[in-house]
Amino acid sequence: MISLRPITDDNRDAVLALSVSPTQRQFVSTVPDSLAEADEYPGAHAIYWAVYDDETPVGFVMIADEVDDHPEYIPQFLWKLLIDKEHQGKGYGTAVLDLVVAYFKARPGVEVVTTSAGQGPGSPIPFYEKYGFVRTGEMHGSEVELKLDIT
Repeated sequence: MISLRPITDDNRDAVLALSVSPTQRQFVSTVPDSLAEADEYPGAHAIYWAVYDDETPVGFVMIADEVDDHPEYIPQFLWKLLIDKEHQGKGYGTAVLDLVVAYFKARPGVEVVTTSAGQGPGSPIPFYEKYGFVRTGEMHGSEVELKLDIT
């Protein structure tokens, strides 16, 4: 059973230790770097969780929902998604997307979820496109912006 849980003193070390393969590091921030980025952009009001399979932490996800009015902030944004290298290929990424989409669908008036990803060999863009995200033709910094209609 996949679930999203708060990061607490009890699970912090295990969650901070999650990592991706060396070839994915150019596309996926570490958990410590993601948490530092959340602190760096307080107006994005990051919400983050540890991803669990039963009692085992297997990943990390961070979103922005309600954001301050600032050009860098995108509401209903899938900001970070990391599935540990030892747990990839088991459907966890898709299950996390299902949970994030369910979270946003429960929010009144939310019709679209946005994310972004870097380009190149090993990019997560095909994963997002397989799920149903489409490229917007826009860039979010140096990353390709993708949107998912959830209506």
